[in-house]
Amino acid sequence: MQYVTFGKTNLLVSRLCFGSLTIGPAQCNLSIDEGAEVISKAISMGINFIDTAQLYRTYGYIREGMKKSGKFDIVISSKTYAYSRDMARKAVEEARRELDRDYIDIFLLHEQESIHTLRGHKEALDFLLECKEKGIVKAVGCSTHHVAGVYGAIDMGLDIVHPLLNLTGLGIVDGTREQMEAAIKLAHDNGLGVFSMKSLGGGNLFKKAEECFNYILGLDYIDSVAVGMQCIEEVEENIRYFEQGSFSEKGKAVLDKKERRLLNESWCDGCGACIKQCPQDALYLENGQSKCIHEKCLLCGYCAAACPHFAIKII
Repeated sequence: MQYVTFGKTNLLVSRLCFGSLTIGPAQCNLSIDEGAEVISKAISMGINFIDTAQLYRTYGYIREGMKKSGKFDIVISSKTYAYSRDMARKAVEEARRELDRDYIDIFLLHEQESIHTLRGHKEALDFLLECKEKGIVKAVGCSTHHVAGVYGAIDMGLDIVHPLLNLTGLGIVDGTREQMEAAIKLAHDNGLGVFSMKSLGGGNLFKKAEECFNYILGLDYIDSVAVGMQCIEEVEENIRYFEQGSFSEKGKAVLDKKERRLLNESWCDGCGACIKQCPQDALYLENGQSKCIHEKCLLCGYCAAACPHFAIKII
């Protein structure tokens, strides 16, 4: 496994980052023990970087995965939608408690759109920066699906940016793939650590996985690539690709068959919580129930996490 120094931080991270969203309640909903086995396997094979978020509810999986592996010097990046000081404090305390850690390596403001939303979250950002001064957090940044969000991270002098980027530009809200590339390169040139998300378009680009990975790994201004993984076979195949540049024949067969989609259950009561949560405007109400525009859906599962009735699933 290749490791890189993450921007101007002292963090050394694996080129492949384990995206934990897929194993949790918003997607595959593995048991803690099952999910911990997957994470433990990833760690034992050289991955030392795990992406999570307050929304994902996967802290328990990561904690137990580290225990199973016997390795605890793992770089963990979490995210929060907090906009007030108190909300940020609770988010950091929750992460430290649930992960059984004194510190969190990286804390990001979740889904920032531009410098304006970053400024709107100033209370939370200031608290995270105070935590950095105290050593409770080692690096501070933001995640974004917006080109303007990357520029905002640069202008605010953040340590880390976690942008959406893939071969087709699927999911970029306010621009093209080329515009996102230019923004990310500038961030990297300015010393920000960069780890990308949705290189497989939330699963929509599975059948182009080789082409997608070749593209993202060819960008020298991407330090690490977060890839969602939900089983040991995916861990093994993704690590193989990052290390050797190819999938096994078995792995190719799995990718050729794999399809995922968003399922809206019949008991949806039309509360609209999922619609507010969707960053892609892929959901709408029809006859009092939530419906999906599948061409827009990134299969991120954020809507499922917001649903109070568990009426949305990624299957």
